[in-house]
Amino acid sequence: MTHKIAILGASGYTGAELVRLIATHPSMEIVALSADRKAGQTMASVFPHLRHLDLPDLVKIDEIDFSGVDLCFCALPHATSQAVIKALPETLKIVDLSADFRLKDPEVYAKWYGGQHDALALQKQAVYGLTEFYRDEIKTARLVAGTGCNAATGQFALRPLIEAGVIDLDDIIIDLKTGVSGAGRSLKENLLHAELSEGAHAYAVGGTHRHLAEFDQEFSAIAGRPVKVLFTPHLLPTNRGIIATVYVKGDSAEIHATLAAAYGDEPFMQVLPFGEHPSTRHIRGSNFCHIGVVADRIEGRAVVIAALDNLTKGSSGQALQNANLMLGIEETAGLMAAPLFP
Repeated sequence: MTHKIAILGASGYTGAELVRLIATHPSMEIVALSADRKAGQTMASVFPHLRHLDLPDLVKIDEIDFSGVDLCFCALPHATSQAVIKALPETLKIVDLSADFRLKDPEVYAKWYGGQHDALALQKQAVYGLTEFYRDEIKTARLVAGTGCNAATGQFALRPLIEAGVIDLDDIIIDLKTGVSGAGRSLKENLLHAELSEGAHAYAVGGTHRHLAEFDQEFSAIAGRPVKVLFTPHLLPTNRGIIATVYVKGDSAEIHATLAAAYGDEPFMQVLPFGEHPSTRHIRGSNFCHIGVVADRIEGRAVVIAALDNLTKGSSGQALQNANLMLGIEETAGLMAAPLFP
C-alpha cells in the first residue's frame, strides 16, 4: 500500500530533507508540496539537488486538496503551525516539526515563546515525538510534535540515566555544539559566511534557550520532581550535526551499562564501547545517534557524549520515523541509509 503524503513548508531545510528521505521510501508518495514565497516554483528550481525527482510543484497551502492525503508533515516556522493545523481536516494524520505542540502546559508555552497558544485543544492531544520513548503513544496519535533537535540530543544522553537513578539530578551540565542549518534557511546577518566562518560562539547563555523548556518538562516528568539542567549551546561553522557533551555525577561504568541496556534493541541508537566517544562526521546525513561514555579523572564523575544530525535524527528523520509508526509501516522504512563519509 502506498500512502499519500503532503509536506507544508517544503522550501525550508527540513522540508527538503523530508523530500530526500521519502524519495526512496517503499510505501510513501509525495502528492503535495507547499511554500509561501516560493509558491509556483518547482522543487528543482528551489533545491537543484532534488532535480532528478518527479515532484509536484510548490503551491500555497489553501490550494492543496487534502481529501486524498493520508499524512501531512508541517515544516513551518514556530507560531505558524498551530493556526494551519487547526484548519486541516480532522481525519488527517499530522507530524509537526515546529515547536508549537511540544510543550504540554499553555502557560509554559506562553513564557518561552512569547504569546498565547492558538490551538489549545490540539495542544492537549499532541504526542511528544521522541520516538524511542513515546513509541506506543505515537502509533495511535493523530498529531505528533517533533522535538527540538538540541532537546533530542540531550535527552538521548540523559533520559535512561534519570529513569534508572544512576546520576545526581542536581548536577547536570549540557555543553552542546550545533551546525548552522539548525537556525533555518531565512536570511540572517549573523549567519552570513563572513560572520560565521573561522569561529565559534556560545548563544542563549544563562538559561534562555527555548529547548530548555523541553528539558524541564521531560526530565521532571521522568524524575517525578523538578529537574533543571545547566545548558549552553554553541554555534559551529558547519552545515549539519549536533554534539552534546554532558557532565554528570555517577559511576561511569554503571552509566555506560545503563545506556547500553536502554538502547540495545533500538535500530538508530548506537552506544559505543566504553571509553570511545562519537563525532558528528560519523552520523552526517543519517538517522543514527551515537553515544559514548568516558570516565572523568575525578572519581565519581562521567562524561556522556551524544552526536546526531540535526536535520535527520534531530528533525526530518525523526518525523519520518514517527510517520512510519502512525501509518503502520515498518519503523525503519526509508531511514537505514548509512551516514555520509567523508
